[in-house]
Amino acid sequence: MHGLEFTAGGRRWRADLTAPADLAIVLEFNGAQPSFFVATPASSEPLRIGSFTGSVVNGASCNCAVHSLAPHCHGTHTECIGHVTRNPVTVASLTPVAPCVALVVSVQPEPLGAAAAGLPDVHAAADDLVIRRAALTVAASAWLAAPFTAVVIRTLPNGVDKRHRAYSGSPSPAPYFLPEVMQWLVERRIDSLVVDLPSLDRADDGGRLAAHRVYWGLPPGSDDAAQAARGEALVTELAYVPDAVADGLYLLDLQVPAFGADAAPSRPVLYPLQSIAGDAT
Repeated sequence: MHGLEFTAGGRRWRADLTAPADLAIVLEFNGAQPSFFVATPASSEPLRIGSFTGSVVNGASCNCAVHSLAPHCHGTHTECIGHVTRNPVTVASLTPVAPCVALVVSVQPEPLGAAAAGLPDVHAAADDLVIRRAALTVAASAWLAAPFTAVVIRTLPNGVDKRHRAYSGSPSPAPYFLPEVMQWLVERRIDSLVVDLPSLDRADDGGRLAAHRVYWGLPPGSDDAAQAARGEALVTELAYVPDAVADGLYLLDLQVPAFGADAAPSRPVLYPLQSIAGDAT
């Protein structure tokens, strides 16, 4: 089967399954890799049990490795509300994500400027690069009538060094989202968000994680999952959206393993999408 046809928003759509675009960053355990929050690099070594060493090169009958990583800090990962709550919510406990219509948009982070003084985050600085609601609204304007329930955000410039960039330890923090952007996504009922940044929030924000909380419908400062209005929503961070993927509508297949944790390595895959009626998307 080369095409998948389905109905969304009262219209028929066809996804081209022969042209997948993989947004996951390959995690090279013993090579260059993205990192965040000054985390020790992800690593891999052969399993050692008694006289067995899981390496064919070292004489074993098969390879069997032990991998060490922090999903939030190493490569593409999907997280749930359990990331910010005392309740043990895991990605495995949520309803499996069905393929859905996604909108890919490109936005240019802008200096925060004088707005820094008005934010509750005392760490915010005027030269911080942020994504604003207005920028996202403009970028999405051509597709606002479409029935997308997921959004993929590519930040500009889109250098390939994002695939192994160290996002901590530098004088300036990684670009981040103002909470007003998350409010726009909530209003649009977006329940799957994919970004190419290491976090929705500033890395050092005093523990507020304001953008995360707005996205999940949590009151400011709350760590109680029962208070969340959007406890099923998912966020995928540290993805990479190649330039060959144009802004527009796609079918998103978000592949997440059943980890009993608040986050897991993941593989978001996009498929070109077209209205069967022939409308350009």
